[in-house]
Amino acid sequence: MSKLSIRGVEKTFPARRGTAATRALEPTSLEVADNDFITILGPSGCGKSTLLRVVAGLETPSGGEVLLDGQGVAGPGPDRGMVFQSYTLFPWLSVRDNVCFGLRERGMARAEQLAIADRFLAQVGLKGFENHFPAQLSGGMQQRTALARALANDPKILLLDEPFGALDHQTRELMQELLLGIWEADRKTVLFVTHDIDEAIFMASRVVVMSARPGRIKCDIAIDLPHPRSYKIKTTPAFAAYKERLTEEIRVETIKTLSMEA
Repeated sequence: MSKLSIRGVEKTFPARRGTAATRALEPTSLEVADNDFITILGPSGCGKSTLLRVVAGLETPSGGEVLLDGQGVAGPGPDRGMVFQSYTLFPWLSVRDNVCFGLRERGMARAEQLAIADRFLAQVGLKGFENHFPAQLSGGMQQRTALARALANDPKILLLDEPFGALDHQTRELMQELLLGIWEADRKTVLFVTHDIDEAIFMASRVVVMSARPGRIKCDIAIDLPHPRSYKIKTTPAFAAYKERLTEEIRVETIKTLSMEA
C-alpha cells in the first residue's frame, strides 16, 4: 500500500464578485511510496500549491480523495508537517518554544518537549540560538527553525511549499543540502513544491511535472542519481540530461500559460 494516495483530486474555486469560477486542478492521481522524496514542478498558477494544500487538509477538494496510510484526509493534522515559503514562526515565542509548540499542544511533558526541540535544532544547525526570537534571525535561520518545528512532531509525511523561494541563491543551496542530508539520514516521506528545475532534480527521487492550468500530472520522472548527493552532482552529464528534458517540459507548459493570459 502506498504511503500517500491522491485519487482523482480536482479543485474548482467558486466565482466571487466580478470573477468567474477558476478550475485549478483537473482530476489528478499520484501514488507516493514510503520514504519517497517527490518534487512537484510546473509553471506559475498550475495548481501545484493547491494540490499540496489539499494533501495538508488546508483546502477541500471539489472531487476525489487523499489517503494517508489508507486513512482519508479530512482536514489538517499532526500526521502532516507543513513548511511554507513565507516565514510562519510565532514572533512572540523563542526559537525553542516555536519548535515546542506542536508538542505542547499534544500535552507532552515540558522536559520531553525541550529534549526533542534541542535535538532537532542541533540537527538543523541552530544550537546556540534556542533563546533567540524570529526577528533576530536571518531568513535562512527562520526556515531552519520552521523545518525543525515540522520534524519535531514526527509527521508521517513532510509537505514543503517552495520553502526556499525567498532565500538568496547561496543560502538556498545550503538549505537544499541540509534538507537532503536530513532525508538521507531519516528517510521521511516528502512532497516538495518548487518552480526551480535544478532544485527539483537535486532533491528528488521522482520529479512530477504539472501542466498549465487547470493542472494535471503531465509526467512523472524517476531521478536515478546516487546518494549521498552534494552540490557537485549538478555539474555531471546525468544531471544535465535531466535538466534538458525538464526544461523542455516546463517551457511547453509556460508557453501555454502565457497564451491563456494574453
